[in-house]
Amino acid sequence: MNRGNHRLSRRLARARRQVYEVLEHAQPGDVLSQRIHAVLVFFIVMSVGSVVLESVPSLADTYGVVFDIVEYTAMIVFTLEYGLRVWAAVEYPPFRHLPPWRARRAYVLTGGAIVDLLTVLPFYLGLVIPADFRGFIVFRLLRFLKLARYSPGLRSLFEAIHEERRALAACLVILMGLVIAAASVMHLVERHAQPDKFGTIPDAMWWAMITLTTVGYGDVVPVTALGKVVASMTAVMGLVMLALPVGIIATAFSEVIHRREFVVTWGMIARVPLFADLGAEEVAQIMRLLRSRAAEAGEIIVRRGEMGHAMYFIASGQVEIELPHGRHHVLGEGQFFGEIAVLKNTRRTATVRATVRSQLLVLDAADLRILMAQRPDLAGRIHDVARSRAAGKDTVVAPDYSKPPPGSENETG
Repeated sequence: MNRGNHRLSRRLARARRQVYEVLEHAQPGDVLSQRIHAVLVFFIVMSVGSVVLESVPSLADTYGVVFDIVEYTAMIVFTLEYGLRVWAAVEYPPFRHLPPWRARRAYVLTGGAIVDLLTVLPFYLGLVIPADFRGFIVFRLLRFLKLARYSPGLRSLFEAIHEERRALAACLVILMGLVIAAASVMHLVERHAQPDKFGTIPDAMWWAMITLTTVGYGDVVPVTALGKVVASMTAVMGLVMLALPVGIIATAFSEVIHRREFVVTWGMIARVPLFADLGAEEVAQIMRLLRSRAAEAGEIIVRRGEMGHAMYFIASGQVEIELPHGRHHVLGEGQFFGEIAVLKNTRRTATVRATVRSQLLVLDAADLRILMAQRPDLAGRIHDVARSRAAGKDTVVAPDYSKPPPGSENETG
């Protein structure tokens, strides 16, 4: 019986790992993952489009059955996806050190999981509570945010907004200060001429907000000469306030796109054993240091004799190191190279070429020194590998991701 339970536990752990690989840890060229992601994107687009078109009465009357079929099918798919993601949460790098129930609890509190839940929750509430929860169009349209998982552009935009959140918050504070100031001045100038519109500062704040945001409905306008001067100055300040957040986000977005060919994700970092034991906050910090680079088969990544300005981690694929005297050494997923030249500030001692299409994580020399100063344990492991390679042997072994991580076979959930 115990042997049977152990075998079942191993099968469940292997299946859970495969679910994680398909949904979150997809490698370039993984046909199954690409097809499943394409199906999920299709249902996201179809369900959002259905919600939009269903709001047209004539279309709702004519194609109501079609919209219902799309809604019910999408709910089945999204519910299954959400359940599988929660079940596989044990495999997520930030949560691997937690007990299974705590890992799943931590996952359901993440932004992506909350969006997934809000997209299906109104549907199921409508089944148990006598109310039309399908009418909560806002929650149903949140399904569009699910595309962020599959769109590097959206992830880059969210990252840019997150990085500049303090600057954007400062813009909001400045805007509110200008609203209060402009409303107060206009109240003093126009309160006798238009007591119904500017009789109080809160009344005048509506006009100030609309003017500063350059919307200008025209429902509330000054009629006195001094009031028009105040309005003109407020409108000019509104142009500045509009430019500030737009410029901040545009600059941050450009920097995010510039420093990586496409977005570095949790899954890419999880393929590097050196980072496997890091917590969520530490991985997030490393993500800001790394940039991504794709190398086609046969492409030379570094040349012998070049100065070493960065080291490389192999997120997927395989590279061949062409050593002196005709020697060759192959590195696979999870391994790294280029650290010796960076640590010693010397020229490259070998040429590295991609043997298949590979996804690399690039860490510049300055950022490597920062990382090693912050994490002495990582610095020690990197130095150990560098010493082994300098001595003519490489002790790093590429990980086997077809097997569950240590300890996961003891948990059957």
